[in-house]
Parts: sequence; structure tokens; C-alpha cells
Amino acid sequence: MSGDGPRTVRAGRHTVEVHRPDKVLFPGGGGAKEYTKADLVDYHRSVAPFMLPHLRGRPLMVERHPDGIDGPRFMQKNTPENYPEWITRVEVAKEGGTVCHTVCDDTATLLYLADQAGLTLHRWLSRVDSVERPDRMIFDLDPSGDDFEAVREAARLLGELLDELKLPSALMTTGSRGLHVVVPVDGRHDFDEIRGFARDIADVLVAGHPDRLTAAARKKDRGDRLYLDIQRNAHAQTAVAPYTVRAKPGAPVATPVTWGQLDDPALDARRWTIADAVEQARTDPWADIMRKGRALGPARRRLDALMPS
Repeated sequence: MSGDGPRTVRAGRHTVEVHRPDKVLFPGGGGAKEYTKADLVDYHRSVAPFMLPHLRGRPLMVERHPDGIDGPRFMQKNTPENYPEWITRVEVAKEGGTVCHTVCDDTATLLYLADQAGLTLHRWLSRVDSVERPDRMIFDLDPSGDDFEAVREAARLLGELLDELKLPSALMTTGSRGLHVVVPVDGRHDFDEIRGFARDIADVLVAGHPDRLTAAARKKDRGDRLYLDIQRNAHAQTAVAPYTVRAKPGAPVATPVTWGQLDDPALDARRWTIADAVEQARTDPWADIMRKGRALGPARRRLDALMPS
């Protein structure tokens, strides 16, 4: 895909027109490779079979960079009226009105969002048929600086605790600085219950490692400790979708990994880019983990026994 004029791309029953395919979205330099809109479209097309299962049926917030990562950005919640009618939408209540979110149910929508310079897709933790009851619980391991070893150690501690609670968990690089740990739940609990559960898990970890970890929401209270962020577990909050691209030099990708890969010295938050993330996706690092959410009742009882008095 090259040249100045628009190009058409077929995806299923739909045709997507890609405008200005040679538009540079990720400038090169400083060791980073340059990527164009055409590169982003090609990546979305290749990664669609692996990415769509994590997007279907979920409201999105789209992070758009019309002039590339060095230009202004805006976070798009409402679906513009000029979007094609075949793109799925869902109207969700908010204080004082509603928001008409885009839902990415197919490859054509992925390509259309790429044409709109939608670089990063932020998804809800719940689905459109039950927006108040999430089926994902997420821990964002956010270091105070660029110390990935602190992230690696926090992930190990959290993974061990989740194993003790007999909860399945999956690991993902964020494409930024940290890691996400994702727990599939059965959708029977509302956001307040899920957030409270996640907060208690964080409190247990912090109590055991107060010099290394913190659950303090305010930056000035964290010091050099790694922040266990559970705030995404709330109504209308979002988390970056697996295999989405981040608006950073070199086009790093939020990439699922296995727990075994946590020990790989080459692993860091930006390990994969749009040049090689599809290769990692083909290894199916989350095999079967997300297929069935777990009830929290038994885990709640185990967690209560570990809570600091």
C-alpha cells in the first residue's frame, strides 16, 4: 500500500478506504523505526484474528492522533455520525445523558479505526449485554520510573498471591512502562465489588512488601515504590486492549505473554512492536485462560484469611 491517493482494503463484507496511506504516524529517529498509516492498517489486518476476541462486544474509547504521535491527541468516546452504518455502536448511560461508544466487532472496523488514526484502543472491562458487571479484573503495575525489574518482581508477587487464591491470571506488557495482570471473572459482580476485591488483594501485597509496593492513588504518597493500580476496575473506566498499539516512538504494542516469559531477560514493557507482535500472538500466550471466568466466592474466603488485621 503506497502512494499519495486513497487505497481501498477489503475486509469481509466491507470495503475500507484508507486516506493518505503514506502519512507518517510514528516518526523515526533515535533508534526508532518510522511507521506510516499504511503500516498501521497492515498490522491491524494481520493481528485481527488475535485481537478481535478481546474487543468484540465491548465499548471502546479510541485514542486518536490525526497528525501522528508528535501532534495533538484526543480521546474519542462518542462515535462520530459520519462513521459507516455497519460499525457497531452501543449507547451507555452517563451522568446527564448517554455516550454512543464504538464497538469493534470485525476486521473492517479495526481497519477503519486505523484510517482514522485511532492508534490505541482502550476497552471496557464489561460487555454491552451487561455493562455494569465486568468479566475482567485488571491490575496495572506502574513503576515510579523505568525500573522494569521492579515491575517483574511485583508481577511475580501478584501472580503467586492469585495462585494462592486459586484465581487464573494472564500477563500483558502495556507497551508503555509496566505490565497488566488480568483475571477473568464470571460477570456476577458489579464494578464496586470487583474494585473492592482488587483493592483488598493490593492491600495484602502492600502489607507484605511496604518498602517496594504501594496502593496510594496520589503520586506524592508513593515515593519510589511501584504503584498497584486497581482504579481501572470501575464503571466507564478502560484499559488498553491486548495487541493495541501505543502512541510512542517505534510503535510498541500491548502484548500478552506467558508467565514463563516473565523470566526472559529481554522482556520489558515495549518488547514488541507492530513489526513483530503478530509473531508473539501466534504462540497463543493466553491459551484457554480467558475462556471461562472464575467465581469470586471461594477466593474471597481465602483472601479474607490473609487480610492484615
